[in-house]
Amino acid sequence: MQVVRDPLRTTDLPRGGVGTIGNFDGVHLGHRKILESVVARARAVGRPSFAITFEPHPMAVLRPDQAPRRIQTLRQKEEAIEAIGVETLLVVPFTRDLSLMEPEDFVRALLRDRLGASEILVGAHFAFGRGKRGDIALLARLGAECGFAASAVEEVVVDGAPVSSTRIRRALERGAIGESNAMLGREYELDGLVARGDRLGHQIGVPTINLEPENELPPADGVYVTEIEIRSFGRRFPSVSNIGRRPTLYEDFATTIETFVLDFSADVYGERVRLFFLERLREERKFPSMMDLKAQIQNDVAATREYFGRRKAPGGAS
Repeated sequence: MQVVRDPLRTTDLPRGGVGTIGNFDGVHLGHRKILESVVARARAVGRPSFAITFEPHPMAVLRPDQAPRRIQTLRQKEEAIEAIGVETLLVVPFTRDLSLMEPEDFVRALLRDRLGASEILVGAHFAFGRGKRGDIALLARLGAECGFAASAVEEVVVDGAPVSSTRIRRALERGAIGESNAMLGREYELDGLVARGDRLGHQIGVPTINLEPENELPPADGVYVTEIEIRSFGRRFPSVSNIGRRPTLYEDFATTIETFVLDFSADVYGERVRLFFLERLREERKFPSMMDLKAQIQNDVAATREYFGRRKAPGGAS
C-alpha cells in the first residue's frame, strides 16, 4: 500500500479512484465494511482504491483536554487498512487552518482537483469540514458538480447497537476485552518496547516482560490472557499479563504492563513486541502477603494454560 503523508501538497496521486474519508480509529467492523466496500467496488470497475484519514485526531488539535485516547497507533491503523486491500492511504495533517476549511473547498481541492475521484463511500454519520457541516447529502450534491458519485455504507450492529470507536474505548476502559474484540473483529493489541523492570518477577519465579507501550489506551487495570508477538522470533507466544500499580508491593506506583510468557526464557530487552488481549481473568487487587500474591499468580498462569488448552481442543475457539 502506498502511503501519502500530505496529499494536499502532493501532485503525484492516483486519479479516478474509488475512495472513502474518515478517522478510522481502531479500524473496527464498521470501518472494515466501508473499506471492504471501497476495495470491492474499485476492483469491480477497474479503478484504484484509496482512503483518506487525518493525523493527529482532530480533537487533539481543537480541544486537547477533551481528545479521546486513540485505540491504535498510526502504524497499526496503516497495517489494518493495508490488510483490507486498499491501494493508497492519504494521511492529511490536521491543523487549525484545516479545521476552518469549508467542506466545499476541501472536496474541490482534494477529491476533484488532485484525485479526480469517481466514487466516494462513507459511513452513515459521516461529517467533515468547518463545523462538521459536510455530511453525506452535501457530499452527494458536490459530487454531482465535481464528477463523482457519493453514497453511505450501512452501519454494523453488535449487541444491538452500531459499532463505534467510542463504544470500543468505553469497553477497554472497563476491561471488557470480549466486547471490544467483538467490535474490532480481532484481538485488541498494544505495541511497544521491552523495558528493564525491577526483576521482582525473577525473584519469585515468574519472570516478566515489561512493556513500554506506544498506544494511548491500555485496557483497564487487571489480569489478562494474552499472546505476545516477539518480532525477532517471528511468532506469537501464549502469555498472561498484568496491568496495574502493584498495590501489594507499593503504596503509590506508576502503572506497569507486565507479561509472563509461558515456557519462555530468552532475554528480549529492547525488542519491539506486540501484545494481544484475549480474555480478562480478574481485577488487580492487593494481597495480604507476597506468598498470597505468588499463589494467585500461579493460579492465573494455570487459568491461562487452561484457556489455551481449550483453544487447541477439537471444537475450540482457535
